[in-house]
Amino acid sequence: MGRDSTEHTWQFFRAGDFQQVALTSGADLLALDQLDQKLWAALACPVNGLYFDRRTLELIDSDGDGRIRAMELIAAIKWAGALMKDPDLLANPSEVLALDAIDDSTDEGKQMAEAARHVLELLGKPDATDLSVADTAAARDRFAQMPFNGDGIVTHDSAGDDAAVRALLDDVIATLGADQDASGKPGVSGDTLERFLGEAEKLAALRAQGEQDETLRVLGDGTEAAAAALAAVEAKLTDYFTRCRLAEFDPRAAAAMNRADAEYAAIAAGELVPSAAEVAAFPLAHVEPGKPLDLTTGINPAWEEKIEQFRSAAVVPLLGDRSTLTLEDFRAVQAKLAPYAEWSAAVAASPLASLDPARLREALDGEAASRLRALLERDRAEAGTAQAIDSVDRLVRYCRNLKLLCENFVNFKHFYSDESQAIFQAGTLYIDQRSCDLTLYVDDAAKAAPMVAMAGTYLLYCDCVRRATGERRQIVAAVTNGDADNLMVGRNGIFYDRDGLDWDATITKIVDNPISLRQAFWAPYKKLVRLIEEQVAKRAAAADAAATQKLETAAVAVTTVDQTKPEPPKKIDVGTVAALGVAFGALATATAAIAGYGSGLMQLPFWQLCIAVGVLLLVISGPSVLIAWLKLRQRNLGPILDANGWAVNARARLNVPFGARLTGVAALPRGAKVAVGDRFGQRPAAWPKLAATAIIVGFFYSLLNDYGVIRWLSGGAFGDPANSRPGFETVILPADPDPEPTEAASAD
Repeated sequence: MGRDSTEHTWQFFRAGDFQQVALTSGADLLALDQLDQKLWAALACPVNGLYFDRRTLELIDSDGDGRIRAMELIAAIKWAGALMKDPDLLANPSEVLALDAIDDSTDEGKQMAEAARHVLELLGKPDATDLSVADTAAARDRFAQMPFNGDGIVTHDSAGDDAAVRALLDDVIATLGADQDASGKPGVSGDTLERFLGEAEKLAALRAQGEQDETLRVLGDGTEAAAAALAAVEAKLTDYFTRCRLAEFDPRAAAAMNRADAEYAAIAAGELVPSAAEVAAFPLAHVEPGKPLDLTTGINPAWEEKIEQFRSAAVVPLLGDRSTLTLEDFRAVQAKLAPYAEWSAAVAASPLASLDPARLREALDGEAASRLRALLERDRAEAGTAQAIDSVDRLVRYCRNLKLLCENFVNFKHFYSDESQAIFQAGTLYIDQRSCDLTLYVDDAAKAAPMVAMAGTYLLYCDCVRRATGERRQIVAAVTNGDADNLMVGRNGIFYDRDGLDWDATITKIVDNPISLRQAFWAPYKKLVRLIEEQVAKRAAAADAAATQKLETAAVAVTTVDQTKPEPPKKIDVGTVAALGVAFGALATATAAIAGYGSGLMQLPFWQLCIAVGVLLLVISGPSVLIAWLKLRQRNLGPILDANGWAVNARARLNVPFGARLTGVAALPRGAKVAVGDRFGQRPAAWPKLAATAIIVGFFYSLLNDYGVIRWLSGGAFGDPANSRPGFETVILPADPDPEPTEAASAD
């Protein structure tokens, strides 16, 4: 909707760095169709995965596609508002709905009020003046358990003592499957009954044709046995005659058609029986060009019995007594039995084929079908009552839940509130001394991957399991505070859902993004430390391998050396000496550069040196911090929700202050008492404190020295002892312009 809002005055509040509409009255809710949808926080949300009344979501989802869209939400608000005397009741949710709050001045309102009273009567509370969601849910369940509950399905309870109808219900359910009654019991609907009767008529006609058509039963009562015998060997006979035709086409193929000697040798080592699968896989008989099949001798042992059955049941009755079968004979047998085979296949394809013919005839000719139709009509007559109860249930749920849904759909008030959680938040993940409150259920992590990559947020995908029940869920949790040093695939935590149930959570995937500026500042140094550790580990491993190799070589030498020969003197490895020289030279060069004889950093005053070191740290960490700052500014809730079926319509930012609230880090409670000392802890080194003290003292000393305070103190009041003696005056004599050279000086 792109039209401007001119009929209603809206109020907005700012949260998540975007303007959100405030919904404080029923008029605000009823005017949502006038609010430009560009100002909505979301335009669609899924029915699944939300901490919200599922029944309400299903009622709003009018097209049943599993998603709720803006127009469906508007329609639900309009429907509920039209039935209320005071629409502000929608903006002030309550667990109960007073009957006198329903506007009975309209026909629809009057029907709703009557339906509400009927619900109370059904619950045995005719004098009650209000209804709750629990009341309407109980009324729906109680009405559903009645034999006739308006859902158009008849169960055994509806049939009562009518044995014929109950038998017909059993036949329909056994052949076509059951329809689910509102009570949860299996039953039969009108459509299923009519389908059953239609299939029964088709099957009865097919069976009648089989009994009357002589072209089908060419052997009378023996046709069925002949067809079965043919079906048992038809594929093998086709294979045999095809092999013979190939050998006739090219005599060179005959040997290959009979299988190679190696294939016989492969099975010859074991104990063979005629029914073995390996034996049955060989050709039916020895293949020769154009050779008829001898039905009595030379048959593959695995097929002897079936071929004999085929000969006696089909070949002899149809072709006469013979011991061989040509390709033309085989095709003639197929042609004569083909109509029966087609008819038999059609009978077998019927869903009612397993039903006894007598039961089938009884279903068609008896009165049970008529009585079952009457029961279905009686059940459908209660549809109005069921609809009225559902309407009351819908109204009570809408009055209680619509505002909550709007404050998680039209705006994200609950998400940006300190007092509540959004309906899409699944619970809290505790891992690595932190709690992550922004967690969502995930249906397909692979499908969501392209979207979550745009969120700019550090995300943990976790598999959650409840060991007691075997239930499994997958969640995604946003980490918006702390650092990622100890977060890795395979780490375990505990997930508490919104109902307080605990799940074992294991990290299965990480989407890496900056978490905080502090983490970004120290990231280069941590990477450097890890790189050094890896290099040291590699060098140590290489040295250990070399040392092991030398020991092995020495051990071999010791076991084979001639003990009478003197041990050769050890020589100094020239390469080792050269390497040590290069290392010491590099260290000396680095030390000279830092000490800066004449022009280095150490020639600067100490306080300037501290500033220079600080600038150096910023140069190293600056790019990392800048990138992190840019990404943290782009951290967005929208892609995370969109990946889980939402259509977020706003740029809902997860800025640093809000991120600190979404992810809590471990901290001692206020007023906690901490015991001093840890007998198993590592004793802290003293040098960091001494170094910090030296830096502070040096900084202030350098600062005072640069401004002459130290010189004034050393050369002024404390520099000349004469200044401290009373009665003396310091006199400065003028210098002699041309002093006489002394005798000693002349001598020099």
